Amino acid sequence: MSIQRCCPPARIFKCDTSDAAAILKAVADPYRLTILGTLARAKEAVCVCDFTDAMPLNQPTVSHHLRILKDAGLVECVRRGTWVYYRLASGARRCLDAAIEFALPLKVTT
Repeated sequence: MSIQRCCPPARIFKCDTSDAAAILKAVADPYRLTILGTLARAKEAVCVCDFTDAMPLNQPTVSHHLRILKDAGLVECVRRGTWVYYRLASGARRCLDAAIEFALPLKVTT
């Protein structure tokens, strides 16, 4: 028994989406977006303690969010003594743009 279709089958876009999904998942959190926005506007690297003072999160939770952003290639860190300072990765904007373009291309070719 075959099912009668209502329309011609859609052309499904099949490819490896894991990189784009990882980047978009990394920014899919309000605190991580706040961190990215702060780093994008900062003139120099920002200490973890600055984020814990400004957000209702403890230091381990802030560090967890920063680790997710770092693993996605969106932030970089440098250790100074006992503190870790973060800055936006040089290719962060390009990574985000590529992930968004991958998911929602401005121009669709057929």
